Amino acid sequence: MRILLVASAYNSLTQRVDAELTDRGHTVASHVMSDDDALRTAIERHLPHLIVAPMLKTALPEDVWASRVCLIVHPGPVGDRGPSSLDWAITEGADRWGVTVLQAAREFDAGDVWASVECPLPRVAKSDLYRGEIADAALAAVHLAVERFALRTYVPEPLESALAARAGTAAVTGGLRPYLRQHIRSIDWALDSTEIVLRKLRAADSFPGVLDELDGREFFLYGGHEEDELRGRPGELLARRAGAVCRATADGAVWLTQLRPRRTPGGPATYKVPATLALGPAAKRLPEVPAPLSAGPGTWTDIRYRERGSVGYLHFSFPSGGMATAQCARLLSAYEHAWSRPTDVLVLGGTRDFFSNGIHLGVIEAAPSPADESWRNINAMNDLVHAVLTTTDKVTVAALGGNAAAGGVMLALAADEVWAREGVVLNPHYRKMGLTGSEYWTYTLPLRTGVEQARSLLTEARPVSARRARELGLVDYVIPASPDAFTGEVEAVAERMAGSPELADWLRGKADHRAKHEEARPLAAYRENELAKMRQTFYDPGAEYHRLRYAFMRKL
Repeated sequence: MRILLVASAYNSLTQRVDAELTDRGHTVASHVMSDDDALRTAIERHLPHLIVAPMLKTALPEDVWASRVCLIVHPGPVGDRGPSSLDWAITEGADRWGVTVLQAAREFDAGDVWASVECPLPRVAKSDLYRGEIADAALAAVHLAVERFALRTYVPEPLESALAARAGTAAVTGGLRPYLRQHIRSIDWALDSTEIVLRKLRAADSFPGVLDELDGREFFLYGGHEEDELRGRPGELLARRAGAVCRATADGAVWLTQLRPRRTPGGPATYKVPATLALGPAAKRLPEVPAPLSAGPGTWTDIRYRERGSVGYLHFSFPSGGMATAQCARLLSAYEHAWSRPTDVLVLGGTRDFFSNGIHLGVIEAAPSPADESWRNINAMNDLVHAVLTTTDKVTVAALGGNAAAGGVMLALAADEVWAREGVVLNPHYRKMGLTGSEYWTYTLPLRTGVEQARSLLTEARPVSARRARELGLVDYVIPASPDAFTGEVEAVAERMAGSPELADWLRGKADHRAKHEEARPLAAYRENELAKMRQTFYDPGAEYHRLRYAFMRKL
């Protein structure tokens, strides 16, 4: 079928729907809503059999939904309605939730039900849930709804009938609820327990954040990770770690990873940056309290290392997937430590949510010289990738529990094996940010996909599902697991690999392979060629990269 995706933004869920429907043989086009006439023009151009809206903040025009089937993906179970569905669920501590696919109608979220799928709600941030459990449920519901539509015989349930059929069951939760405004999200640091503070922060993660005051300035707060030891006067800033700041609650403390200044009337749009960068001198006055690499799960840190038998696990999780210069340097230091350990297999990542999205555009945008910071950041990424590429005495595995893009994909490709959770979306290209790219992609990408396919991936700039990535050679193993179960599945496979009697021969072959490639063309030559083009872009004030970065950070 011809399917037109209509969304308020081409976000992670829309990309996944695009990729997976394409995998199933449908001809898929995407349209980002700007105005009704532009949508009508897109419909005339693509002549879709079906319209699917994975993420829509505005109503479709009546002449569109009245003349054709338009399916709306709502991140809530049958009976739930309103624009803050998932926010309310997290705020109220729900353990289970769901996704419903409804037919567009005059009243929001009140159309006939085509499909609904339930899912668990673990205690993680909203954006993590949205890319994980909610996305898994959404894709299951979308695929079911599309299959039902293709039958031409399925009759969707009117909402009233669907509610009546599910009355008194867990499948019906709540009803029409309003937009969750800041006066409800507001944190009372003197009265709210750590659990309540975490719920409020997690419910506002990614957007809109929790409005509060720090150092006499208004910021939207993001993050929300419990601190296990530090305590202080409620509301007091206690320490800094890995770009985050620790703030005391009524009965404990939490780590805030990112802040966004409140926009002043008539002023430019603001964007999220690491909390210490946003606070500036106020953060520098706080004591630095680093966490050891071997920190247990109760201690918040963005990088940790652990071992099980002869397998080392270097876990990292950076907000929004961006890796700033300092984060790259710390991860490289951690990698060097992991490399020095007496293990045979080294797993990178292996946790839920983002693997990496490459250089940190927010830190670059906030720098006194974005060109200089871009240059520092891309070199730091290259240093990290080089370390992985030149590791010949261990099997390296990139374990993608979440999405990856641009340089983050190329970081994964530096490993010997790439394992991805089913449902992960890869964007192996740089073009939409006006860049030619680096991270040794001119070596690793053609090696895996072939020259023509590599060129196609970079120029078409389309999202790629985990299963399609496996077919293309970008991924070696697709792991069908929930976001929470992914780490355990990775451990099982890695430990079987470490126990293989063929491992020693494999490592000898790996060292020989790398030596032959180095002799044919040194890695330094790939890096030099890539960086020459990147430097030219970074230091050209008229380069499209600067305009695109500015717009991307401010969601223009």
